[in-house]
Amino acid sequence: MPGDGYSFSRQGRSPRVLGILICVYAALLAAILFLDAAWWLMALLVLPTLPALHDLYRNPEAGMDLDDRTLSWRSGRRSGALALSDIARLRLDTRWDFSVRATAVLTSGRRIRLPDESLPPHREFEAELLARDIPVERHHFTVF
Repeated sequence: MPGDGYSFSRQGRSPRVLGILICVYAALLAAILFLDAAWWLMALLVLPTLPALHDLYRNPEAGMDLDDRTLSWRSGRRSGALALSDIARLRLDTRWDFSVRATAVLTSGRRIRLPDESLPPHREFEAELLARDIPVERHHFTVF
């Protein structure tokens, strides 16, 4: 609601990430022990999990704050802010993996993409934007 500030944050360290990493490592270890898989091949399959392991260790915080005058976000070492009066509309694109990308289209025509990890749930975010009279454009499953 206008007048109230909206705040969203998330941590890099979560039970979900921990559970996924445990399952992946257990499956790879089981493949080595029970299926006689090549250890070097399993080591290659560990490589894509290293960014998640790094996030689990570092526990970066990401989030967004929205009040009657500004939209600000933070993600690790990156941060930014926009005056609501500079935003012509906010575009929410649903991608093929069902994630949502948010782009602020400014009154100058410039586009600023908001970091995915700092975005709140899109329906909640859209409701907060509409309550502050910021037009929201929805686009579903566009190729470009």
